[in-house]
Amino acid sequence: MSTISIRRYASENGALAGLLVLAVVIAVMQPAFLTAQNLLNVGVQAAVIAIMAFGMTFVVVAGGIDLSVGSIAALAAMVGALTAGPLGLVVGALCGLVNGALISYGKLPPFIATLAMLSVARGLTLVFSEGQPHETDALVTFLGSNLAPSLPLPLLLMLAFFGVTGLILTRTNLGRRMYAIGGNEEAAKLSGIDVRRQKLWIYALSGLFAAAAGLVLAGRLGSAGPQAAVGYELDAIAAVVIGGASLSGGVGRATGTLVGALVLAVLRNGLNLLQVPPFWQQVVIGAVIALAALLDSLRRR
Repeated sequence: MSTISIRRYASENGALAGLLVLAVVIAVMQPAFLTAQNLLNVGVQAAVIAIMAFGMTFVVVAGGIDLSVGSIAALAAMVGALTAGPLGLVVGALCGLVNGALISYGKLPPFIATLAMLSVARGLTLVFSEGQPHETDALVTFLGSNLAPSLPLPLLLMLAFFGVTGLILTRTNLGRRMYAIGGNEEAAKLSGIDVRRQKLWIYALSGLFAAAAGLVLAGRLGSAGPQAAVGYELDAIAAVVIGGASLSGGVGRATGTLVGALVLAVLRNGLNLLQVPPFWQQVVIGAVIALAALLDSLRRR
């Protein structure tokens, strides 16, 4: 095997190896980690971040960033609680379209455009909710329920979104154009790709996936709160980067993002089982995110 092949294999499977090592270490320190119920809990805990991160994968592959997904998730959940779940999905997609329009036609940097949407969406959530949590209806509650004692619907939804993400990235023209735009936007334009239009679709997908994640979260909790999903955008970005995507664009896979989300869920679950104080948990998770970003930088060099 050539040096290039070894590097590529390590880049594509490093997150999975890290997940397995992390799971083994936690299982040795706390055997309760390997119980069937706890492993199901890990999967359910990973579901919301994973669904959100799949949408983030599209953006990162195309060389962008979306800081608004946590706020969009909260807004979609609140709209779903006050009206109907499907309307929450529409709101999420519309927020994404606004992001895409500001970036493509308004020429705003993705960081600024999505930071503005983060504030707007969170503000609207507070306005609609009047600062109070609201119970979800039967449809939204169903999204967070169990189809059977050992069959949580959020876990199945995570796998469904994983499949959809993989198909979009590998089997559609939109997916191929994401890689082209992220790899070299100018070259993509010269090859005839309507980059501005593609970015509209990419950010709309990110908003749609964020909305779906918000509805699943609200279903699990049984209510939609104005402060729901605060900071989730950072976890979504972290899952994508831990999974091997490059923040400079052009690189990323659905499988890697799923593994990245599971790494975060396993880490949080393990730290809870080991009774690590919450403040120190934030320190550890922050260190893992920094390490993943450092590895991304080293790969690009």
